[in-house]
Amino acid sequence: MAGYDDEVFRVAYDKVLAKWPAEREALTVRTPFGATRVNACGPREAPPLLLLPGGGGATSVSWYAQVAELARIRRVYAVDVIGAPGLSEPAGDLHPRTVADLTRWLDAVLDGLGADSADLGGHSYGGWIALHYALRAPDRMRRLFLLDPTQCFAGFKAAYLLRALPMLLRPSPRRVRAFLEWETGGVPLDPDWLALQEAAAGFPAAKPVTSPRPAPDALRALNAQVLLLVAANSRTHDPREVVTRATALVPHVETAVLPGMSHHALPHAAPAVLARRLTAFLSGR
Repeated sequence: MAGYDDEVFRVAYDKVLAKWPAEREALTVRTPFGATRVNACGPREAPPLLLLPGGGGATSVSWYAQVAELARIRRVYAVDVIGAPGLSEPAGDLHPRTVADLTRWLDAVLDGLGADSADLGGHSYGGWIALHYALRAPDRMRRLFLLDPTQCFAGFKAAYLLRALPMLLRPSPRRVRAFLEWETGGVPLDPDWLALQEAAAGFPAAKPVTSPRPAPDALRALNAQVLLLVAANSRTHDPREVVTRATALVPHVETAVLPGMSHHALPHAAPAVLARRLTAFLSGR
């Protein structure tokens, strides 16, 4: 696609990945939809934790601020969503087109990693994928955490979609930066992470699976322990509505609203606060 430079993207990707612990590994997992890139770290004998990034220019490396703490108690596997920005390689024009396809893809990823089950975490669109997977593959799930997940419990704000539209229609580094600076309210963002988001503008991504929202009856039947952390300053959706609906529908959910946080600043903002919450939840405390 015009304007996209693969070499610039890969350099920016590697620069953020360099913020991970030194003992990280880059793995390739074969799936029916192509080769999936998984960045891993943590003790091999520890329970597995699968991490899914948000949409747009987010990739597996976006977990850099949390991964060191998570890797103290888990074998962390952070995934580049196939068909989205990252180093996963779809098999021709094969890519997930439905929620059932995403389930098949994640089943294959876990199989390739040798994991019968795993804890699962997702941010934004990655939270949407994670929640759908938990509903469709409960036997492969242990604990689930969701960081300001989109289209799970509430819809997008109209103002958010209007602001995003120019970036979506004609992506450019300048438009990506302007959108992120607007949503995060001018909070300083890691320059290397921001450069990666800019480098992803125009990435030849497949159309993402974006519907449906999880059904209320399915949410009521969810038996997993769930941690839902919502950004108080999120311009993506109404944080209060997200918490209210999740509390009403999900039987075993713990919720918290993170003050001073915006949607796109997670999961790299306030690393100490967020890491304490996530590790305590995964440890069952």
